[in-house]
Amino acid sequence: MRIVMVMVMMMRMRMRMRMRMRMMMMMMMMMMMMRMMMMMMMMLMMMMMLMMLMMRMMMMMMMMMMMMRMMMMMMMMMMLMMMMMMMMMMMMMMEVSGQVGFRKGSLGGWTQLEVWLAALLLVSVLLLLLTLTLGLTQSPDGSKELCLSEACVMLAGRMAEAMDRQADPCQDFYQYACGGWTRKNPLPDARSRWSTFNSLWEQNQALLKHILENGTFNGTSEAERKTQSYYLSCLNQPRIDQLGAQPLIDLITKVTPTPNPVPLITGRWEKDNFMEVLKLLSGPYRAQPFFSLGVSTDPKNSNSNVIQVEQSGIFLPSRDYYLNKTANEKVLDAYLEYMVELGLLLGGSRNSTEQEMRQILELETALANITVPQDQRRDEEKLYHKITIADLQVLAPAVDWLDLLSSSLSPLELNDTEPVVIYTREYLVEMSQLIARTDRSLLNNYMIWTLVQKGVASLDQRFENAQDKLLESLYGTKKSCTPRWQTCIGNTDDTMGFALGGIVRSPPAEQMINEIRTAFKESLDQLSWMDPDTREAAKDKADAIYDMIGFPDFILDPKELDDVYDGYEVGEESFFNNMFNFYNFSSRVMSEQLRKRPSRDQWSMTPPTVNAYYMATKNGIVFPAGILQAPFYSHDHPKALNFGGIGVVMGHELTHAFDDQGREYDKEGNMRPWWQNSSLQSFQQRTECMVEQYSRYTVNGEKVNGRQTLGENIADNGGLKAAYNAYRSWVRLNGEEKRLPAVNLTNDQLFFLGFAQVWCSVRTPESAHEGLVTDTHSPPRYRVIGTLSNSQDFAHHFQCPVGSPMNSGSRCEVW
Repeated sequence: MRIVMVMVMMMRMRMRMRMRMRMMMMMMMMMMMMRMMMMMMMMLMMMMMLMMLMMRMMMMMMMMMMMMRMMMMMMMMMMLMMMMMMMMMMMMMMEVSGQVGFRKGSLGGWTQLEVWLAALLLVSVLLLLLTLTLGLTQSPDGSKELCLSEACVMLAGRMAEAMDRQADPCQDFYQYACGGWTRKNPLPDARSRWSTFNSLWEQNQALLKHILENGTFNGTSEAERKTQSYYLSCLNQPRIDQLGAQPLIDLITKVTPTPNPVPLITGRWEKDNFMEVLKLLSGPYRAQPFFSLGVSTDPKNSNSNVIQVEQSGIFLPSRDYYLNKTANEKVLDAYLEYMVELGLLLGGSRNSTEQEMRQILELETALANITVPQDQRRDEEKLYHKITIADLQVLAPAVDWLDLLSSSLSPLELNDTEPVVIYTREYLVEMSQLIARTDRSLLNNYMIWTLVQKGVASLDQRFENAQDKLLESLYGTKKSCTPRWQTCIGNTDDTMGFALGGIVRSPPAEQMINEIRTAFKESLDQLSWMDPDTREAAKDKADAIYDMIGFPDFILDPKELDDVYDGYEVGEESFFNNMFNFYNFSSRVMSEQLRKRPSRDQWSMTPPTVNAYYMATKNGIVFPAGILQAPFYSHDHPKALNFGGIGVVMGHELTHAFDDQGREYDKEGNMRPWWQNSSLQSFQQRTECMVEQYSRYTVNGEKVNGRQTLGENIADNGGLKAAYNAYRSWVRLNGEEKRLPAVNLTNDQLFFLGFAQVWCSVRTPESAHEGLVTDTHSPPRYRVIGTLSNSQDFAHHFQCPVGSPMNSGSRCEVW
């Protein structure tokens, strides 16, 4: 019996020992797991700290979203591990409970199957949560791949930051795309407007500054040396201040007859020197009072150049400032004060100067009154008149045209049979009558005033200060707040920008242009309103469009570049002389062009320019290197954004060949009627829809001029459609690309967002008004809203219900 009892006791002791061992093992495992959890928690905290640092370096919203997703994933994994640990503990404790009696209601009341089922349920729930968490990173179109390169992450952060996700894209897509951008981009000092265009131009300016100030040109081109000297002369403010007003005074003295009127601008003239002064100002100094003279391609003969005469002569940005005196009283007062201040700086007395300047302002107002408004100058066929100098003399006899043109285009020999193209016949008739009845002394003072305006930018700080109040009334900002180097970079680019072009890289873009051209031609087949003959002619014209990208070839050859600026004298001592030497140089170049065949490769924009344009008489499109950069284009951006950025710009310029003015020119660049009447009537009906649509838009209570902006609105709408169709063709050939993280948009939606964010901008009320009365483009907000509300593809991809502001149900579509 004792032996049995001893054996039982020994068995119990062994069981207790086993239980203690198991408990100890469980405790050790729990401690190890606790340590692992603590290590994981520490790692998680370290990751959070690292992410916090990264958030400061990267875009906050983007990184916070990614951090939250990673944290949720780690938490799910930790919970999953904890559940597995609990399951193991439950299994071990279940074994113990079978040998050592636990109380009712503990795990000992569960079967092994129940424990396994409970554990499986917990694991399933956790896996479901993990799947949902991962699902947050998937796009609405079901794509699973994200572009997580540094470029994509940074880009997504910038785009997300610019958005206003509280806005409904179907109510106001501009606010949705740009609301965050406008909040985070108050107007910089000295800026009347700020946009992605301005931001990119400042980047280009900084690059040009570095090149010009550090002497990093290749040193093989004389033109580059001249460019640097020009820039440094502009930057030499002490020398400019030292010279004061004397350079301009000397020039006026040279221009005016002997004896000089006293004071120089507002004094009485002893004899009629109207033609002598007009010849000097219109020729060598390019002041161009009353009208402008130029030499350019003949719109009806693209193989020859011709003399062209246009209306001109007012200083303020638009005739509206002179004629709508009640609304523009502040501007007119500031302009008169500016005129008087300049007269005083040039030696006049206040009483006589103010009296004479009022008379000059009245003469400008009379010129504004006969100036043809922009919205009445859309039909170039009606405006065009080709006559001889003899005919022009009969039309406007107050000017000796043969004498004037012979002087301006010297040393060319002209006679009264020389052809001249005029665009505003009525203006020239009334201008001649105005000159004939105006006091000769006032006419001369007015012409000298136009010369003063040309010279002010190169004079000392007093003249710039005098201009500030006028600029503030016109644009809501002051020029004097602009850093001097930026002013000088802009001036140097205007004067010698082609010598700067070689430093701006130009990415390959021909393929995208061809893809957009193909998409545009394909869309012509879908136009039911266009007859077959006109459609084929339009396709031929699209095929013939000549594209120029980056910069002209001559800038890469030092000798050719030097030839372009040969004869232009530049020094570092006088910025004023450099400016007026350039006016004289450009006048000589103009005269040389008259007997030459037009060059197809002649550019009107310099390579650093952030813009693009279409040339009707050459049927060509030009994309300077300055715009072939982010946000418009980047090789590491998704194709959706490149097509939505530079692609729309390319489509825009291509569509200009078929807007209300471009459509008047054939594939050779000649203005001639190549449309069938039925198609022309249908085209005009569709463009009238667009005029009415954009005329309903307002800025600060002031209406957009839908007729003045018609050509650009046609190009905006046609360009968007062509670029989107080209993008979809690219996707069909190459497949869907990876998506951007964080923005949570399909690639099609990203295309439209990228297009809209190109136009994010802010501007002063004064600048907004100036844009409405002078600009042929609609305000940026309506370049987005107007264009997208006409796009069926946009409405489809953003699921905008019919009747919503961005999908009204009635669209204006031309191309």
